[in-house]
Amino acid sequence: MDRRSFNRRVMLGGAVAATSLSLSSEAVSVDGPARAAPPGGQVRHLKLYAEKLPDGQLGYGFEKGKASVPGPLIEINEGDTVHIEFQNLLDVRASLHVHGLDYEISSDGTALNHSDVEPGGTRVYTWRTHLPGRRADGTWRAGSAGYWHYHDHVVGTEHGTGGIRKGLYGAVIVRRKGDVLPDATHTIVFNDMSINNRPAHTGPDFEATVGDRVEFVMITHGEYYHTFHMHGHRWADNRTGMLTGPDDPSQVIDNKIVGPADSFGFQVIAGEGVGAGAWMYHCHVQSHSDMGMVGLFLVKKTDGTIPGYEPHGGGSGSGGGEGGGHH
Repeated sequence: MDRRSFNRRVMLGGAVAATSLSLSSEAVSVDGPARAAPPGGQVRHLKLYAEKLPDGQLGYGFEKGKASVPGPLIEINEGDTVHIEFQNLLDVRASLHVHGLDYEISSDGTALNHSDVEPGGTRVYTWRTHLPGRRADGTWRAGSAGYWHYHDHVVGTEHGTGGIRKGLYGAVIVRRKGDVLPDATHTIVFNDMSINNRPAHTGPDFEATVGDRVEFVMITHGEYYHTFHMHGHRWADNRTGMLTGPDDPSQVIDNKIVGPADSFGFQVIAGEGVGAGAWMYHCHVQSHSDMGMVGLFLVKKTDGTIPGYEPHGGGSGSGGGEGGGHH
């Protein structure tokens, strides 16, 4: 059965709805057993549109007139196949190119092999995922599970430089059976000197309550290397961002160097060990922070208050397309 639920959740500020394709159900609570991702193997179908946004940016959306930057989160399970009917509503050629998944050359999304889409045109891109396993020669093949992303590859140049700069990008999560599911997922994109293509010092803020399991997908685009840092919270530097047990050798970090087209993700328990607060996340290249590459992870007490926090009107709101909602 093809289960597709489109979740919309208004983030802090209430102005923009974050949208995702979620292929799981119900919410996770740290008060009880964590829900886990089911096995894959399903065939999924969805529609995606590329269109202009009023402020001169470009975005992807699941529905006409509802494009966002970043584009909607696409979340699937390892072993799934996804057929994406992509319609280009722009006045220039555009495409859909994914990282980390399997696809034939006809779904590459580049002008080089004529897998892009003319203005007003439609094309079906097929993405496949696979489980880890042993090859015939005895070597081990990694699975598709991970934090990946998609983007345009033709607007502006044959590498999609113009499309990416204007916002044609989004996150993909491939879950492995047994992966712990979060209460909410947010996408953070360092694109040149912006966060999610927002003006300096207005990076998106994300809201949670102490004890929530919150997932972040971090992607980098553009010309620069950055360092992603989150205050008060840390994660394991591995596929899931979580330790598998007391003997897991993964390094626990709170700062990670990222370059163009890098992506990773992790989960945190909001306020674990540190409590509620307006916890900063930012690029730790000092000049980049000073130029406005900063936002807040707003962790509330159960009564809804945030100690010492006074909204300043600059960074609140999700910035669009961060994805998430309850699974």
